[in-house]
Amino acid sequence: MRFLATLAAAALLLANSAEADTIRVGVTAGPHAEIMDVVKKVGAERGLDIKVVEFTDYVIPNQALALKDLEANSFQHEPYLKNQISKTGWKIVKVANTIGSPQGVYSLKYKKLADLPEGARVAIANDPSNGARGLMILALHGVIKLKDQNNVASTVADITDNPKKLRFVELDAAQLPRSLQDVDVVSINNNYAVQAGLNPAVDAIAREDADGPWVNILAVREEDKDKPWVKQLIEVYHSDPVKAFLEARFKGTYLPTW
Repeated sequence: MRFLATLAAAALLLANSAEADTIRVGVTAGPHAEIMDVVKKVGAERGLDIKVVEFTDYVIPNQALALKDLEANSFQHEPYLKNQISKTGWKIVKVANTIGSPQGVYSLKYKKLADLPEGARVAIANDPSNGARGLMILALHGVIKLKDQNNVASTVADITDNPKKLRFVELDAAQLPRSLQDVDVVSINNNYAVQAGLNPAVDAIAREDADGPWVNILAVREEDKDKPWVKQLIEVYHSDPVKAFLEARFKGTYLPTW
């Protein structure tokens, strides 16, 4: 019995040690990585060891989380996560909101969407949720009409009115900033826009409303959602030092949503 008790105590110690292990959090390069570096520093002060793992696209961070190469990720909005889950069946869940930022469309040739000529080329993301986001910005500003202006899964096929006969080019989200030279207008995810030296609050010729469905989230595997380290990670992210960093560094481009 004493031997069994010793084994039980050892198992409990191992379990507690596992909770204290390094938490690997996947982020995309740019703002999400910058913010998570601050979260890491605050976490270290509070006894949470965070390792920031950077990615250059939107697909791998969820795959890595599902395959247990990460404990969490912070880079996406919920519509994108739901779309990924619908295709893969990954057991990944949202556990908290992180930041929000109205996305914009950009042009090197025109100052406003009304100036776009007939047949203008418009680049949007080729993944369903972010492609829909670009279309929804255009619909919000009256350039096109969609079957349902609030449908976060809208595609080019859902355009019901295109008076300027805009031609759509669908590209990987990370490649969109490079297309500015080649097309008339581009819808660029904010992290890639900032990474490319653009300020969404200043340089965009049109933006979406701030209270849309595109708030970014912190995600973990479903099996981990109630573990103590998840609660601690959320508390660290939602801390005053992180909020102060957002305000000082991004000046309204990225906003705390907690």
